[in-house]
Amino acid sequence: MWKYLKLHERFVISALAGQRGNIPLAELKAFHERQIRYMQHERLVHLIVTLFVATYLLLGIGFIVAMPIWPGMVLVGVLFALASIYLLHYFRLENGIQRWYHLANRIDERLGLVYPRDEKSLSKDLF
Repeated sequence: MWKYLKLHERFVISALAGQRGNIPLAELKAFHERQIRYMQHERLVHLIVTLFVATYLLLGIGFIVAMPIWPGMVLVGVLFALASIYLLHYFRLENGIQRWYHLANRIDERLGLVYPRDEKSLSKDLF
């Protein structure tokens, strides 16, 4: 999944730089938004799985506090490792999608749908 995210990101960046030939921006925007929709579904699935694993981890911790047995401790260790891996994966997925949102904004700026933004003008408008 991470490779797919990075591959698409490189494709859009190179298309915006003009290195992919003459791809019409409207087509690039439609393709990019379709990829974002796919990844939003992926995010939702990973969020649900992460929440279930974390819930079972907390239940397992409660179980070994109430009844400390070795199989329960092993199960909590496995669930802790699994929850850690899922959290790392979800973190990377979420940050990748946030970068894609910024790429979508750059495409919109090129199409003239929004005014160009920069950090200074954003912070001035917010405060």
